[in-house]
Amino acid sequence: MLTVYNTLTRQKEVFKPIEANQVSMYVCGPTVYNYIHIGNARSAIAFDTIRRYLEYRGYQVNYVSNFTDVDDKMIKAADRDGVTVPELAERYINAFKADTKALNIEPATTNPRATENIPEIIAFIEGLIAKGYAYAVDGDVYYRARKFAHYGQLAGQDLDQLEQGASEHTATEETLRKEDPIDFALWKAETGTAIAWESPWGKGRPGWHIECSVMSTKYLGQTIDIHGGGQDLEFPHHENEIAQSEAQTGQKFVNYWLHNGFVTVGDDDQKMSKSLGNFVTVHDLIQEVDPQALRFLMSSTQYRRPIRYSQTLLAEAQINLDRLKTTLNNLDFRQKTAQAGSDETIVQQAAALEDAFVTAMDDDFNVQNGLTVLYDLAKLSNQYLENEVVQTATLTDLTQRLERLLLIFGVAFKADQLLDAEIEQLITERQAARAAKDFAKSDAIRDQLKAQGIMLEDTPQGMRWRRA
Repeated sequence: MLTVYNTLTRQKEVFKPIEANQVSMYVCGPTVYNYIHIGNARSAIAFDTIRRYLEYRGYQVNYVSNFTDVDDKMIKAADRDGVTVPELAERYINAFKADTKALNIEPATTNPRATENIPEIIAFIEGLIAKGYAYAVDGDVYYRARKFAHYGQLAGQDLDQLEQGASEHTATEETLRKEDPIDFALWKAETGTAIAWESPWGKGRPGWHIECSVMSTKYLGQTIDIHGGGQDLEFPHHENEIAQSEAQTGQKFVNYWLHNGFVTVGDDDQKMSKSLGNFVTVHDLIQEVDPQALRFLMSSTQYRRPIRYSQTLLAEAQINLDRLKTTLNNLDFRQKTAQAGSDETIVQQAAALEDAFVTAMDDDFNVQNGLTVLYDLAKLSNQYLENEVVQTATLTDLTQRLERLLLIFGVAFKADQLLDAEIEQLITERQAARAAKDFAKSDAIRDQLKAQGIMLEDTPQGMRWRRA
C-alpha cells in the first residue's frame, strides 16, 4: 500500500488517486533565464523518480511541468544579453530539454508556458476580482490573502507571522498600494518598454504565482492528485496557488503536496542557489562527468531529504553504477554458454527481493531502502554467476528484474558497441598467443587493447571484453 508524506497535513497518508490507475501530477518547472543548476535538477530528478515508480506500479501519469518564461529576472537577463525575453526563453528552454535528456528525465506530458496562457490568466484574475478576492490599484492587481480562510496552512504560519515577514521583504512603495502587507500580486503594470500584454487594468504581465494555478487547472482539472516542487516553494508560491485556485473554483486544489529537499554544498551545508552564487550548472557538469552518475547520485536519496553534493559522492555513485553494469554484462555473457531451463529457487529469491523493493518504495518513495534491496538482487545475481552451470531462463529473469528496478532510478545502460575489425583481430591474436603459451605477446596485446579502452577479462567460462 503506497503512502506519501503530505506537506499540508504533515503526515503520511495512503495514496488514493482521484481516478483509478491514473495520476494527475503538476510539478513547478524552471524560470528560464539561465542554465539549471544541480539544485534545480534535484527537483526534476526527484519527481521523475516518483513518476517512474508510479508508472512501475501500474499508474498512467499525466505529468505537467511549466516553464516560467516571463518575470523580473527574465527581463533583466534579456536586457543584459541584448535579446528579447522570448529569445532568452527559447534559448534556455532548449538548454533545459537537452540537460534533462542527458539525465534521462522523461519529458513531461505537457510543458505549458506562461506566455501561451495570457488570456486564461486574465480571465482567472477577472474571476477573482468578481468574487471579491482581488482588487486593482494603478494597473496592478493584488490578492486579498486574509479573505482566504486557510491562508498560511501549508507553510504552518499564522497571519501575524506572515504580515511581519511581508513587511520586511516588500518595497515601501508597493506596500502603500496594498490593502494589506500580505496581499500578493496577480498582475503587474508595465509602463516601460519591457514585454507586456493588454488587460482590463492596462498593459502588464502576470505575477509569478497565478500562472501555476491557471495552467494546473487548465491541463489537469480543478482538483489534482499530486503537486510537487522544492521546499523553498512551500511559501509563498504554493501557499498562494492554493488561495488563488480554491477561491476561484470552490474546490480542493491538491490532494497531496510533495516537496523535495535542497542540495547543499560546503562544510556548513549551505543551500545551493543562484542568489548565493554557489551553484554548479548541469550544462557545465555533464561535460566533465557521466550524466548517469549525477542522475544516480541525485535519485539515491529519499526526495524529502537534503543531498550534500561533492566530487567524492559523485565518484562513489559512479563506482556503484559500474558495479551494477558489470553484473548485467556478466549475466549477458553467461547466456552464451547457459543451459536451457530455470532454477526456481533463485527465481523465487529474486521475486521476494522485488517484493521487498516495492515495500520499501511504497513507504513515501524510500529510495535508500529500495537501493539496499537492489544491491541485494545484484549480489544474488553475482553469486549465481559463480555456478559452473547456469540456466537461460534464470539469467533472463535476473536481468529483467535488475533492469526494471534500475529504470525507476533513470538508469538504462547502453549496450557496449561492437568491436571494429582491427580490435577483433587483436583479440583473436591474443587468444592464439595464449594457446601457444606466448604470454609476453598475450600481455602486450592486452595492454594495447587497454590503451584503446577495451578491458579483457579471463573467466572460467572464457574470455570476455568490456569498454572501460
